[in-house]
Formats: sequence, C-alpha cells, structure tokens
Amino acid sequence: MIPAPFEYARPSTVDEAVQALAAAGEDAKVLAGGQSLLPVLRMRLAAPTTLIDLGRVAELRGVREDGDTLVIGSMTTHYDVQRDPLVAEHAALLKAATDTVADPQIRHRGTLGGAIAHADPAGDLLAPVLALEASLVVAGPSGRRTVPAAEFFQDLFTTALAPDELLVEVRVPKHTGWRAHYEKFNRVAQAWSMVAVAVTVRTEAGVIEEARVALTNMGSTPVRASGVEAALVGVQASADSIRAAAEHAAEGTNPPVDGNADVEYRRHLAKVLTGRAIAAAAGA
Repeated sequence: MIPAPFEYARPSTVDEAVQALAAAGEDAKVLAGGQSLLPVLRMRLAAPTTLIDLGRVAELRGVREDGDTLVIGSMTTHYDVQRDPLVAEHAALLKAATDTVADPQIRHRGTLGGAIAHADPAGDLLAPVLALEASLVVAGPSGRRTVPAAEFFQDLFTTALAPDELLVEVRVPKHTGWRAHYEKFNRVAQAWSMVAVAVTVRTEAGVIEEARVALTNMGSTPVRASGVEAALVGVQASADSIRAAAEHAAEGTNPPVDGNADVEYRRHLAKVLTGRAIAAAAGA
C-alpha cells in the first residue's frame, strides 16, 4: 500500500527537530532508522500529519565516554553499536543483544534510539537497557531531562516521552569487566523473540558478586528479574546454584498469549533461558 499524505521536515540540529515536532502537533511522527515506522505507514496503521526525519542530525550519532558513563546517541545504528570498541569494553550486554537483532540490512538502518522509543516488548534492546540501568535523555521545548530506564518503559509501545519530546541520548553506566550473554528463543531466524533473557554478571574467583537480569517479551514492558539477581549474589557459579536462581525468573511476570506460546510455556521458557544465559555469562 501507499502511505497517506503527510508533510515532511528534515532538521539538521536537535533544536530544529524539537521546534519542528512542537509545531507539527500530536499527530506528527519521528523517523529514525524507519525499520518499524515505515511498514506501519505503508499499511496505513498510522497516518501522521508530519514526518520529522532525524537523518541529518549528526549530533545524535556516535558513542563517547563521560566519566563512568557511556553515552550513545539515539541515531547510532545497530551496526555501529555492534562494532564500537567502547560498547564492547564497557557494555558487553548491549553488544551481545544487538548482535541478535534481525539481519545485516536492518542493523545497518535501524537505530538504538528508534528501537527504544518504539518500546516493543518483544524487541531485543529494551531488556539490556533496563538490565544495565541506563538513563534516557530526552529533549523538548522546555529543555532536556533524564529518565531512568525503569521509568521510561510504561506500557505496550508506550514510553515516558511526551508528544513534543525526542530521545537524544542513551547513558549507560560502565560495566567494565562484567561478562554478559543474551539468550534468545524464536521460531525462525531473524524473528522477534518469543522470550529472551539479558544477563550480565561480575564474578571474582568463580563467585558471582553482582548480577543484572532482565527479560524480553514477558510483559507489556521489559521485566527486571530481581528474584534471580538476589539469588545469584554471593554464590559460586555452579550448575546447581544457577538452576536454583533461574527458578525465580518468571516471578512477577505477565507474559502475552499469542500464536507462538501461551502464558505457562513462556514462563517455562523464561526459566530455561535464564539458566542458559547465566551459565554462559558466568562461564559455568
């Protein structure tokens, strides 16, 4: 199908983009990589009055250090996240999850910020962002504000972004020396996750000192598996301790029901995949 008619704006700075969004009103849409938005437009599931293309806003691209924080521009592509040495060193979990996103063509066009703002609970980058305790910097007519990832994802395809705000930066506390793994289960290659688990751990002499665990597609937002984290801290990274910790994976979850799986199957998957992910991350 052909999208419905719309006005088109292509700003070159964040300030220009914010002004264009404010002027366009609530029916405007922001175009980042377009990998989620363009199919929706073609099917006329969305009919924005104005499309604001961020492709020329150079300040939204790239990875840099800011003290103990890694700062990733919202328009940084998945391909660039995968290959950035700072991400590999300080946010290994984000790289591991990005490696599983779709296919090379999508990864060359899709952006980290676009995936986060889209807030699809089956998307593979929301859980790692939550597990890494990232903060999201948004810009609007009143200036910039920072929202913790735990508060940013509010419901299915719903975030803390106001209609006149843009996501401009993802700020990730450095997890230098932490090991990570993203365990994903899907029916066919390159499909959305039925369930996935993001794990990063810090170990010393085979003992897990700290753990961060989050789940993909186990609710209307990514879910932090706090019960698993608590069960892991201070224990030897053995098969028995990992298995016991993984039993807490489905606690507090509300997984969807669709043609792929029902609630109980997804809860079972969450436990199995959590065990695998912890074992891989901890080297057990």
